[in-house]
Amino acid sequence: MLNDLLGRRPPPRAPADHAGQQDAGSPASSASPRASRRPRIGLALGGGAARGWAHIGVIRALARAGYEADVIAGTSIGAVVGGCHAAGKLDELEVFARSLTKSRVLWLMDFHIGSGLIGGERLRRLLDRDLQDRTIESLPGRFAAIATELRSGHEIWLTRGPLVHAMRASYALPGIFDPVRIGGRLLFDGALVNPIPVTVTRALAAELVIAVNLNNDMMGRGAVIPDHGGDVPREEMAETIAEGLFSPVIGAARSLQKRMGRRPASDPGLASVMVDAFNITQDRIARARLAGDPPDVHIKPKLGRIGLFDFHRAEEAIALGEEAVAHAMEDLQTATEALTRTG
Repeated sequence: MLNDLLGRRPPPRAPADHAGQQDAGSPASSASPRASRRPRIGLALGGGAARGWAHIGVIRALARAGYEADVIAGTSIGAVVGGCHAAGKLDELEVFARSLTKSRVLWLMDFHIGSGLIGGERLRRLLDRDLQDRTIESLPGRFAAIATELRSGHEIWLTRGPLVHAMRASYALPGIFDPVRIGGRLLFDGALVNPIPVTVTRALAAELVIAVNLNNDMMGRGAVIPDHGGDVPREEMAETIAEGLFSPVIGAARSLQKRMGRRPASDPGLASVMVDAFNITQDRIARARLAGDPPDVHIKPKLGRIGLFDFHRAEEAIALGEEAVAHAMEDLQTATEALTRTG
């Protein structure tokens, strides 16, 4: 279906000295209105871990409204959902997402001692099962997964090679998953450099860019407190933002710390600090990049109540993605009309 939408252009117009003539095989007559071509649609799917199941709802709702993507660029979970969609495997991914329970999520987290807490082999095997040896070049539409190079911090656009390998590199959250080696580079989560890859989508020749921001609903971020000092009330020190975001690991960490008796109850744990620091970094980078290169349509599902690792809440996240598209329909129609070419 994506392939059918690529490369569609109206028949060439007649030269100026034959402006009143039509080719014999042309379906249009001189009295007919000039043909129009809708803009090439690009999806920029942002990172956000479990909130990324909302991408499934967004893609479903856009397809029902007639907005099939010609170009997909994804960061982190956006690369996983976008890659599966580009490969024609969105149905299988949705079935998997809806089947997840808390216990199955824990089973998928194959904890080990390495560059990250999770080896990711179980998840890789699941992706391999459905995507097998698919390469990015073999996909019917244009696709890119965004990753970050370890040490240099370079933004890497993965536009060729094994699809599953590119997905794994894009979602390798630092400290959680081991980095992935591709082409001699060690790569991890692309959200550290480009959380919502609008720029990549445009570079791949998209004319109407639809960005999906999974973290827009995190209210109260980015404020400046110019005068501060002294003791902070205990409730402000609580782990209110990170609570529930990383519940399986936080629970295990708290249990261990309680046994060891080394951390005051009011202090945030390692997992909470790590996840919250990543959230803050991603939010600040996304704000700056979207200000410099805003999308034509910005879809913002209200996902604030879904934690980053609440993968078992797929049904809720998918519904919120569909709801967000309904709220953006007016913007979609306006942008499509403005960018549709005639003649």
